[in-house]
Amino acid sequence: MGEEKGLVRFHGKSFMHWILESVYPLNSNPVLVTGNPAYQKFGLEMISDLIEDKGPLGGIYTALNHSTSGLTLILSCDIPKITMEVLSFLDKKSQASPDKITFLSDGKNDYPLIGIYPKLILKHVETSILCGQLKLRQVVQNQPHQRIILNPNQRESLENINTKDQLHSLSQTY
Repeated sequence: MGEEKGLVRFHGKSFMHWILESVYPLNSNPVLVTGNPAYQKFGLEMISDLIEDKGPLGGIYTALNHSTSGLTLILSCDIPKITMEVLSFLDKKSQASPDKITFLSDGKNDYPLIGIYPKLILKHVETSILCGQLKLRQVVQNQPHQRIILNPNQRESLENINTKDQLHSLSQTY
């Protein structure tokens, strides 16, 4: 899109603001994995990637390394329609299988950046990064995981916005 996606504005609020509104009822102390000082305005703890330039997998590694919990919610910054209800559902499913990566799907597409990751995979993620295996889907497939398919009336909350056309379309329908 040519700009920092989490800061893109949609109906008067940044994507990050929309996401945080859904996260706060479940976690009052989220942490942002970013080195971009523009995110300081959210007043949250920010941590930079421990291993730079490794894409989403590097961010997950950093989040898991920083986490004091056995399970860590991982969200991309381009999902402004995510809801607290969907995240709560994801959390319940994850609690039932805490040793597995739990992520959402619409039945056709998987969304591993809307997931809960067990800290016990930290070493595997690190090894994948050090070996240059940076494809998140491949790393997820090589670990115990559960793919949670949302029912059709919840699937719009999974939509990630990557282009100006998608943003325009979202603005017309939401």
